[in-house]
Amino acid sequence: MTVPRVPSQPVRSKIAEFTRPLVVFAKDAGRGLLEVSHNSLALVGLVVVALCLFFVNRADLRHTVEESAFGWLQTRHIARIDADDSPAGLALALSESNAVARVTAVDPSGLDRDQAAIASWLSRRYRVAPEPLSRLVQEAWAVGERAKLEPTLILAVMAIESRFNPFAQSPVGAQGLMQVMTVIHDEKYEAFGGNHAAFDPVTNLRVGVQILKECIARAGSLEGGLKYYVGAANLPHDGGYAGKVLAEQAHLRSVAAGRQVAVTAPLIPPPSQLPATTPVEAATPETPPIADAADTAVPERLASR
Repeated sequence: MTVPRVPSQPVRSKIAEFTRPLVVFAKDAGRGLLEVSHNSLALVGLVVVALCLFFVNRADLRHTVEESAFGWLQTRHIARIDADDSPAGLALALSESNAVARVTAVDPSGLDRDQAAIASWLSRRYRVAPEPLSRLVQEAWAVGERAKLEPTLILAVMAIESRFNPFAQSPVGAQGLMQVMTVIHDEKYEAFGGNHAAFDPVTNLRVGVQILKECIARAGSLEGGLKYYVGAANLPHDGGYAGKVLAEQAHLRSVAAGRQVAVTAPLIPPPSQLPATTPVEAATPETPPIADAADTAVPERLASR
C-alpha cells in the first residue's frame, strides 16, 4: 500500500504565497461589486422617487404616459387576437362590449299604456322590431311635449315619410326617418356633429320636428304646415300628403284611446275621424307665407311618394 506524500513545509508556504493575492483580489472585487450594486440600487430608487414626484404634479404628462402604455398594451392584445384564426378568436376579435350604447332601442315594457299600445300597433303595421320603435315613440312624446306638437302627429309623419326606415333616401336627397332635406337644412345638424347625423334616428326625428314646427307656424294651420313640409307650398295641391298624415294620426289616436284598429287600416278614414285644423299662435296672418329653398323640391318630393 502506497502512502500519499504530504507536501513539505516549504512547498505549502509557496502555495500559500501564490494563492494569497488571488484571495485578496477576489475579496476586493466582491466588496467593490457589492458597493457598486448598493449605490446603483440607491440611484435607481432616487430616480424612481423623483419621477413619481414629477408626474404627480404634471397630470397632463401622467395622462399621456398612461395613454401610451394603454395603447401599447391594446396593440399587443389586438395583434395576439388577429393571429388567432379559430372561431373563438374571430368572436373575440369582432366583439365590442360598448356596442349596446349605440343602439336606438328600449324595452317596450317601460312605456306607459298609450305609448306601448301605439308602439305595438306601429310595429305590426310597418313590420319594425318593437324595441327600436318603442324608443322612437318615447322620443316623440318627449320632443312633442317640448315643441308643443302632438306625438301622434310626429309619428304619423315618420310613418308616411319613411315607414320608419332610418336609412331611407328619396331621389332628391330627403333623408332619414322624417325625410329631411339634409342639404337645405344642414345648419340644423351642426348641433349634432354634422350631416351624417341625419341617419341617426333620434337626431333625424329632432331635426324633423323643428322643421315641421316652423312649417306649421309659417302656414298658420296644421294642414298648411304639412303642405309646406312636403314642399308643396307653391302648388295647388300636395298630392294627398296631408290627408295621409292626418289619417295615420287619426289611427294612432284611436289606438291610444284603446279602440281596435286593424293594422291594414287604410289611410282614408271617415271625415269625422280627421283631426281639426290646428291654428298656431306663432303664425302672423297679416304676413304672407314666405317660400324657402325647400319649396323648389316640390314636384320631385311628391313624385317620390
